[in-house]
Amino acid sequence: MDDYMPSRYQLLGRIGEGVHGVVVKARDLQSDDKIVAIKKLSLRTKFGVVCLNTVREIRALQHCRCDNVLELLDMYPDLAGISLVFEYMPHTLYSKLKDEENPLSRATVRRYTAMLLRGLAYLHGVHIMHRDIKPANLLIDRHDVLKIADFGLARIYTDPHLRPPDRPYSPQVATRWYRAPEILWGCQRYGPSIDLWATGAVFAEMLRGVPLFAGATDIEQLALVVRTLGTPNLKDWPEVRSLPDYNKIRFPNSRGERWEDIFPSCTTRDEIGLVDGLVRYNPAKRLTAEEA
Repeated sequence: MDDYMPSRYQLLGRIGEGVHGVVVKARDLQSDDKIVAIKKLSLRTKFGVVCLNTVREIRALQHCRCDNVLELLDMYPDLAGISLVFEYMPHTLYSKLKDEENPLSRATVRRYTAMLLRGLAYLHGVHIMHRDIKPANLLIDRHDVLKIADFGLARIYTDPHLRPPDRPYSPQVATRWYRAPEILWGCQRYGPSIDLWATGAVFAEMLRGVPLFAGATDIEQLALVVRTLGTPNLKDWPEVRSLPDYNKIRFPNSRGERWEDIFPSCTTRDEIGLVDGLVRYNPAKRLTAEEA
């Protein structure tokens, strides 16, 4: 038993262990025996300094009240740092995609995508960039409702329509397969459109059953993007020339592929249109979550 767990929670077992801490399953004895997930986070790194990702995750979660964003129910201090209490979610989109015996129906794909976009529209409306949208961070509850989770890389940003980002961000964010091209080219002043690129990649993966761009390295990832979308058009995206790593990496000229040749024949024109509106080079020309 966890000696630092409040008496209201009854430990049921460990769910998993990640880079940022351990996740356990528990019963909330003060809330009709509701099953919860408790994420144990360290407030300090191994060097003894305050772990900013933990502080940022808590700060971001405290802002959120949306049906499609995982809600922070409670938190309490423990020996290692702090524990965050969430609703227990039995599935992830990743686990659903890996279940070959029960492939996602087209109706389910559209429903999950709509819920993801509603969650992102809410987050962007309160100026939160998630920065790590991927199937493993999209949780699904017992009522089949999708919720955005894991805010360890989230940032509160300034409105890009009022002024550009007031400080640089790290390009080492998001899981490689879902990382927008401007970040792969080293951009440090980006906005919420990186979440929309990732959403387009996730949607495409649900439609195809396999990831859209599955590079083993950042350079291979860029090569796959260029081969699929074609060489960036400087008239369409003139800012690409000023990205830190754009001139360091050269790829053969590519005309790109037709989306219709990439997706199954049953894919509708509207579905392909949504992928095309999200998975595009120029961040300013990607659909916003509300538009999508």
